[in-house]
Amino acid sequence: MLWGLPEKIPSAETIRQRIDDIGDSLRTNLLDANVDMFVTHGVFHGILPGGEIPVDMDVTPFDNSKTMKEGVSRTYKGFDGYAPMVAYIGTEGFMANIGLREGKQHCQAHTPEFMKETLAVSHRMTDKPLLIRMDSGNDAADNLEILIEDGSWFIIKRNPRKESKEGWLNELRGGCKDIRHPRLGKGVYVGTTWKDVSYKTGSGETKAMGMRIVYEIIERTIDKHGQILMFPDIELNIFWTNLGWSDDDIIASYHAHGESEQYHSELKTDMDVERLPSGKFATNALVLELAMIAYNLLRMIGQESHKHKRPTKRKVRRRRLRTVIEDLMLCASHFTKHARRLIMALGCSNTWRYAFWGVWKRFALS
Repeated sequence: MLWGLPEKIPSAETIRQRIDDIGDSLRTNLLDANVDMFVTHGVFHGILPGGEIPVDMDVTPFDNSKTMKEGVSRTYKGFDGYAPMVAYIGTEGFMANIGLREGKQHCQAHTPEFMKETLAVSHRMTDKPLLIRMDSGNDAADNLEILIEDGSWFIIKRNPRKESKEGWLNELRGGCKDIRHPRLGKGVYVGTTWKDVSYKTGSGETKAMGMRIVYEIIERTIDKHGQILMFPDIELNIFWTNLGWSDDDIIASYHAHGESEQYHSELKTDMDVERLPSGKFATNALVLELAMIAYNLLRMIGQESHKHKRPTKRKVRRRRLRTVIEDLMLCASHFTKHARRLIMALGCSNTWRYAFWGVWKRFALS
């Protein structure tokens, strides 16, 4: 036995059969195990200056082109694959929830159920207020109802649908009090407006309330290269929110939501999870949920390594998973069995030895 691990493990064929038999039946258990892992080890999620914990939900397509796997279909990115939805919690990018979806599934389909599940999990992870951030694909009354009834803060990019950009701009030309000109030929209109929104609660009761809309309208008559445009280029950014922050803080917080794209990249590329291994949809869903546990373990190791002597040239806020895998998981070592003890020597030339020992004491010996 090595640290409680069995000396023999099943063959690849046996493991594949067992995983196929299990399917997605362990989803609830794995979500509970994910929460218990954070609670047991006392891992705290990074908070925003206002004391909120950000929860970023987004869809990220997995490229599984040229395969006949169950559920693989055309995604909005233009390739065949899956379109799982992922929820990250905290400023460090820990994963709170993940759900596998068919590639052709619209991002809003079954999102209310995913949101309720994510909110329940997040409230178990932390007792601090949550700030939910989502893209315009999830601009739906059902989502607003869930968040309002839950009491969470939110910033959701608004889908203008049939509203024209020119109509927004013409309305703001005379009424906007915050018009900025960062360069010649570029005007930025920033401000707040309100709109009455009605929604139905889970009990069927209809409620109405005034909802804040923060806008950032950008008009370009000259591009960044100095070329005068024949027709103005209008960029429309509008957000639903129930926060009392300033307009600039709301806009900046939504832009910070874009960091979740980096987390997607680490999951798909650094952990090599993008091309899922099985032809069965339920099996791939289980693999993805197990990958969530592995992802969080690597993230915990990377964040804990910050607290110890680090060989990096500059201070960093978090470590990419590839760095954790290469420098802390795959580091060379020598094992010696002596006096009923198993000794692992990292060597004095290993600049990560202090971080490795610190992480080992924090998690393995706790």
